[in-house]
Amino acid sequence: MAHAGDVAVVRYSAKVWRTGKALPGSYEKGARPQVFAVGRGATLPALDRAVLGQQAGSRVLVVAPPAAAYGTTGSAQFHVTGKDTLVYAVDIVNVIGSRALVPGEQKSLSDALPAVRMNRNDGTATLAIPDQAAPKGLTVKTLVDGRGPVVKASQTLILQHSSAAWEPARGKDEADLFLSSRADGGPLSVVIGRGNVIAGWDRALVGQRVGSRILAIIPAKLAYGAHPPKGLAPDATVISVLDILAAV
Repeated sequence: MAHAGDVAVVRYSAKVWRTGKALPGSYEKGARPQVFAVGRGATLPALDRAVLGQQAGSRVLVVAPPAAAYGTTGSAQFHVTGKDTLVYAVDIVNVIGSRALVPGEQKSLSDALPAVRMNRNDGTATLAIPDQAAPKGLTVKTLVDGRGPVVKASQTLILQHSSAAWEPARGKDEADLFLSSRADGGPLSVVIGRGNVIAGWDRALVGQRVGSRILAIIPAKLAYGAHPPKGLAPDATVISVLDILAAV
């Protein structure tokens, strides 16, 4: 059952009630399923409400007044007025839980690499960083071997993720996370291999199998360089733990 914070994968068709005109949907030739975070305002209210509380595999009929669709301004692009009611048929292809983790036994790594412990209550990782310098280049290790399809560039991945900086946490049993699924409110959905995330993630994830857990140690030039987000120093080496929950 889909709850707020989960990620939904849906296909849908839609029409304008008044005219019967079909709107662009995800069953058209070449269209992909839509992926969105449930209950976080990431899509039209009509689609959000269609999924909330439903099981994967359900088909839901939604009659959406303007307030649940494009509002009183409508959509000039789709020729929808601010008074139009829309009708959606929504197929819920998959629901990924907000705390989901990949299954399987985690491998042990060298003591020269961070130790990773997953927290099942919130889907994030606890990272213990060795008291030594970070590797100079991109280091990618598979912690759990996935058995799903190989990830291809341009696919939308659904990820649990946890990231910390190496130097501030060096020698500590628990690194402070500057980026995580927990802080985001649930798993991340992102198009991979097209520069939508840091280069280190693109390189680490394309070619992996769905269901894998990946440890990536990413030098600054493949991370945030001299322009990091809040909470991260410039030119920091980044450690990321990434669970590949699904690829669409």
